[in-house]
Amino acid sequence: MTRFSQEKWLPAAPAGDRETILAMFRCMKHLLLVTVLLIAAARLAVPQLPATSVPTSPPLARNEAEKKILAVLDDIVKSHHTYLSVPMQDGRALRLLTESSGAKSVVEIGTSTGYSGLWFCLALQSTGGHLTTFEMDHGRATMARGHFKAAGVDNLVTIVEGDAHQNVPKLKGPVDLAFIDADKDGYVDYLNKVLPLVRPGGLILAHNVDMVPDYVRAVTTRADLETIFYMEGGGLAMTLKKR
Repeated sequence: MTRFSQEKWLPAAPAGDRETILAMFRCMKHLLLVTVLLIAAARLAVPQLPATSVPTSPPLARNEAEKKILAVLDDIVKSHHTYLSVPMQDGRALRLLTESSGAKSVVEIGTSTGYSGLWFCLALQSTGGHLTTFEMDHGRATMARGHFKAAGVDNLVTIVEGDAHQNVPKLKGPVDLAFIDADKDGYVDYLNKVLPLVRPGGLILAHNVDMVPDYVRAVTTRADLETIFYMEGGGLAMTLKKR
């Protein structure tokens, strides 16, 4: 690499003027060096925040009933029985949205082993509500029943086994909150079938939204819906059915 020379790039000029221009070049280089050093010093002086600067902590039980549910949730994770369930961040969001909206009638499409359903139950035991959850696989439905019973919330849950595409239309509304977390190709069909049951002002939630572009398009291009996205966990679409 050829070394840069100020003299090479100076125009023809009297010796005195050339010395003045060279002095200006040297001054500019000095100022640039000082600026770089000051920026570096400032970065060292200010502690850099980690990528996740907001601390997270496990949920705390308000009473014995919550303690029992949280213990089963923890056991499901430790025994690796989650089977494509929501992560804890999304589970906490489900509980928060359900309890803060006072939801009493909650529908879940995709029970799996009951992990997300238990997060709903944390809210439903306070709102006095009930969860109707749909599961295609008999083995997972059986495991979910065991988890709900162990957590003491089996009286808050009805598990419907079979094809949810056929069973959801048999439901009677109004539904306060619906959660879709099943076969990704079926999301739009589930939306179309559950939306008439959801009351005005109710919520439709969907998990793994990065995997369902057709669903995202459906809930963001309708004037009667308002959708935002929570991407802290596995990607949650939160849709309001406008009043």
